[in-house]
Amino acid sequence: MKVTGSLPDQLIEEVRAHAKGQTLTESLTLALEDWLRLKKISCLNEQVQRQPLEFSKNFSAGRTRALKQRS
Repeated sequence: MKVTGSLPDQLIEEVRAHAKGQTLTESLTLALEDWLRLKKISCLNEQVQRQPLEFSKNFSAGRTRALKQRS
């Protein structure tokens, strides 16, 4: 998708330096993908804080390892 926008030169230079894309488009794509990954992790962290994960009563790490080794 083509997008037209005005961004500060300093911001573009920082994105280029950190994303290390071969083109500005590639650098912006990498930066946006990275931002989305971080945002999704942040949302998952908030979800776990609201509703923490719990192990089932019969959970056994040893039994789980044994099952994984069989497959």
